[in-house]
Amino acid sequence: MAVKTNSYTLAVMGLLAAAAAALPATRSAGAHENKVSIRADGDMRIIRSNGIPQHDVGAFPNRGNPNAIAPQSHAYRVPMNPVAANRPVPMRRGMSFGVALNGVPFDPGTAEYWQNDRRSGWRYEALSGKINLGLDQNNAHVQPNGAYHYHGLPKGMLTSLSPDAHSPLVGYAADGFPIYALYGYSDPKDPSKGIKQLRSGWRLKSGTRPDGPGGRYDGSFVNDWQYVDGAGDLNESNARFAVTPDYPKGTIAYFLTDGFPFVPRLFVGTPDSSFRKGPPGGGGGMHGGRPRIHDQGPGHLGPRGGGHGHD
Repeated sequence: MAVKTNSYTLAVMGLLAAAAAALPATRSAGAHENKVSIRADGDMRIIRSNGIPQHDVGAFPNRGNPNAIAPQSHAYRVPMNPVAANRPVPMRRGMSFGVALNGVPFDPGTAEYWQNDRRSGWRYEALSGKINLGLDQNNAHVQPNGAYHYHGLPKGMLTSLSPDAHSPLVGYAADGFPIYALYGYSDPKDPSKGIKQLRSGWRLKSGTRPDGPGGRYDGSFVNDWQYVDGAGDLNESNARFAVTPDYPKGTIAYFLTDGFPFVPRLFVGTPDSSFRKGPPGGGGGMHGGRPRIHDQGPGHLGPRGGGHGHD
């Protein structure tokens, strides 16, 4: 049976969202209400939504983002029992990483490149602060087709997040593994050992860029970052195997972090094709479609190096 939610009824899915109390008031997403359903269909989990967040959002259109929020027809499908691939799977252009429990997709990549040259491979990082993409207080903005989406921590839906407790379930990645935010058990196999804020293992490269924009690596571009094994608590996919309140026997779990990559850019398992972005007005869909949108995904991010956008 479908689990249906509207504004502030997400507790049934393991997430308490009281966004209006958390952030400076801006505005709701017009006259539209959040609509999302999550149901089991055989061995798949089906998530449908109108893409309207249940929390306050920034002012759209704005100087950095000329688009207005509009209802979508998102339809996503993830396996109930996901399986890890043999190696990390890059998030290809035109694919969302996952979807939050409120039905809003996670799309960490941008379409902006150095000198507007996609062939250069130097893709700007959305949360670097070097370009104005009109992001709001939820690290989100809007596609030309009206699709609101997150580039980083969705602060408006994380009001129950506490450094003293394991993160609630935030959403599902396109490969079916769960998504959490910031806080997990200090010992991934023993909840009794306390809570810690989990750190990404991605670090800025040292030195200067060999081509393109030149200059020192400063985080302006996705290529400025590399994964350093053992530097953090998470693997190159910003994930780890751990017990969680929702998976007491353990699962591969992704974590959103407050440092790069913010939202993971590599899958542990195989992403479902329903997360390919659909045509304008259609959002995500089980039948996909040729993407004609502003953000085009993060390109290829290798397991130990920087990223290079490509078609």
